[in-house]
Amino acid sequence: MPRQRRIGPVKSRATTVLCVRHGGKVAMGADGQVTLGNAVMKHGAHKIRRLYKDSVLAGFAGTAADGFALFTRFEAKLEEYHGNLERAAVELARDWRTDRALRRLEALLVVASDKRSYLLSGTGDLIEPDDGLLAVGSGGPCALAAARALARRTDLGAREIVEEALKIAAEIDIYTNDRIVVEEL
Repeated sequence: MPRQRRIGPVKSRATTVLCVRHGGKVAMGADGQVTLGNAVMKHGAHKIRRLYKDSVLAGFAGTAADGFALFTRFEAKLEEYHGNLERAAVELARDWRTDRALRRLEALLVVASDKRSYLLSGTGDLIEPDDGLLAVGSGGPCALAAARALARRTDLGAREIVEEALKIAAEIDIYTNDRIVVEEL
C-alpha cells in the first residue's frame, strides 16, 4: 500500500472563539481550556479582551504567547488609527503577512466593534462574515454551526447565542471546555 504524504503542515487551533452579531448587539466568547500536547494545563484562561476604550473586542485561537503578542500589536494599531477597526485590521494583516517575525506567529485573531467583525490570519486573510458570525479554533466549526442554527431558529440575543453555541462545542470538541467567558458590546 503506498504511503500517503501530507501536503503542508496541519495546524490545530486548540480552543474555540465565537463572535456573534445579532439583534443589534455583538458578543464574543471563548472557552477557558489551555492544553499542552494532549494534557489540559489550565481550565479558566481568558482569551477575549476589550481594547481601545472598551469599544473593540478581540479573541485569539492558537498559542497563548502568540495570541498575547497579537493583542498588543492590534491594540497599537487601534491607537495609531484612533479606534478605526477596519484600518487597524488591514494594517495588522499586512504587517503580519510581510514581517518575518510576525509571520511565524501561530494564532488567529477575531476582532469586532459595534459595526464590523473580522478574522485575521498570518497569511494576510482579513475576512468579514456575510452573516455576522465568526468562529476559530478546533471547536470553531461546531460553535459556528450551533450559532447559525440558534440565530435562525430562536429569539436569543447575541450573548445567549454565544453561550449556548460554545456549550455545544464543548460537548463535541475535546480541546474546548465549558468555562466560557463572554464579552458584549
